[in-house]
Amino acid sequence: MPLSATADLVARAARAGHAACAFNVITLEHAEAVVDAAERVGAPAILQISENAVKYHGGRVLPIARAAAEVARTAAVDVALHLDHVRDEGLLRQAADAGVSSVMYDAAGLPYAANVEATRRAADWAHERGLWIEAELGWIGGKDGEAPLDAHAPGARTDPGQAAAYVAATRVDALAVAVGSRHAMTTRTATLDHALIAKLRGAVDVPLVLHGSSGVSDADLAQAAAGGIVKINIGTALNVAFTTAVRARLADDPRGADPRAYLSLGRTAMAETVEHFLRLLAAPNS
Repeated sequence: MPLSATADLVARAARAGHAACAFNVITLEHAEAVVDAAERVGAPAILQISENAVKYHGGRVLPIARAAAEVARTAAVDVALHLDHVRDEGLLRQAADAGVSSVMYDAAGLPYAANVEATRRAADWAHERGLWIEAELGWIGGKDGEAPLDAHAPGARTDPGQAAAYVAATRVDALAVAVGSRHAMTTRTATLDHALIAKLRGAVDVPLVLHGSSGVSDADLAQAAAGGIVKINIGTALNVAFTTAVRARLADDPRGADPRAYLSLGRTAMAETVEHFLRLLAAPNS
């Protein structure tokens, strides 16, 4: 079926009181795993390709984006394509040609005024081309090996008043907020600030997004979705499942040379992980 729009899947999740689940794609196996699981659950999904994944593919976004889009088009459920954590304005300007319907522009590492200026410029450009745009305010941390801020450090949590001003100034369509999660966690020990989520939900009129969800427990994720988080990003959990399965296969068969033997197991493990999160968080396809 045709690619769905991220905006539509997020709006549908918001109306249903669920979350739209967005899964990071690094290889073709990632995209296949997400679509396989989404079809089994009967729920929509978002395939998202990060700037780091594009760098892994030699800085070329079109091959991996078009491959993911073709996998999405084979799906019996609604699947959207999203470009994630874009800091390079050159890559941002390739978004429309890559077939994505949405992009997350990441200026969170800049001082507030510079973040607003850069994000407003990106949002204007995206809206002129019919793209839905997400941005980040607050410091989620963990990206590219960044250390997390202390919980009480300035910027470690998104301030509701500043969030309202930021959304008004930038005119973004969704806001990724810092509420206790962190990117690239391989253990599920992060604790979300649900009181802050409630305040943020009351302060801004665009969907809230949670990054770093792999480090958050099922109970906390479910509570966040019920409390106003509308888009939930999941990446590291897929990589942990994939790598664990591949490592076990190679240990059992150290002389094996056919990559299909272990990549297929990694793909299956990722699909099981995706299925778990979709059953936990997502609304059925409609």
